[in-house]
Amino acid sequence: MNIKHIAIIMDGNGRWATRRKKPRTFGHQAGVKSVRAVIEACVKLGIPNLTLFAFSSENWSRPEKEVQRLMELFMRSLKKETPELLAKGVKQNFIGDLSRFSDKLQSKMHEVSQISPNTHKLNLNIAVNYGGKWDILNATKRIAKLVQNGQLETSSLSESVMNDHLSLGGFPDVDVLIRTGGEHRISNFLLWQIAYAEIFFTDTLWPDFGEQQLIDVVNEFNLRERRFGKTSEQINA
Repeated sequence: MNIKHIAIIMDGNGRWATRRKKPRTFGHQAGVKSVRAVIEACVKLGIPNLTLFAFSSENWSRPEKEVQRLMELFMRSLKKETPELLAKGVKQNFIGDLSRFSDKLQSKMHEVSQISPNTHKLNLNIAVNYGGKWDILNATKRIAKLVQNGQLETSSLSESVMNDHLSLGGFPDVDVLIRTGGEHRISNFLLWQIAYAEIFFTDTLWPDFGEQQLIDVVNEFNLRERRFGKTSEQINA
């Protein structure tokens, strides 16, 4: 089966660091290497879309110092990684409520998202200050405004219209959702887009997740039967 879209909840950076008697930010730095490894693996495997849950709307409630360090790491990573990603054929996009970030960081995200590689191999969607409920509510508000202004009839509302107004409008639904770190939760991530995703929970902490772990997930995905409401007999026929 062809995988068009993988989404990952990157969990376990803090615990990875704590087990090594290091500050939590040490784990976030180590997690950047895993991001790089997974991106490169997706390019090798020919997977065209990857969405990473980098910072949820709930993460603002973490200790102020940790949040500050995360923002600093995010900015450094954008500056350092972008040229290498472009060389590998990776186009970066950012989804979420970006207005809460500093003007400097917002400007950098906008700058990076405007650059396309010469050879386009992978769309990398980075979810920051993102929540699935926010995404659906935001899309609903946009659609309601169109109806209010007479630009859209309520009889024309459909799943396709909703898709078009979500943060990942234009991208295919998620085929594979991975959560590292041993937790078995969706954590308000891409609630609409994962409706029929195959979900993989792993105890592996994010800094220990890399190319081989992704390949293992892809191999298991290929063994699963995706029925989309149909019976096995219908699929096999």
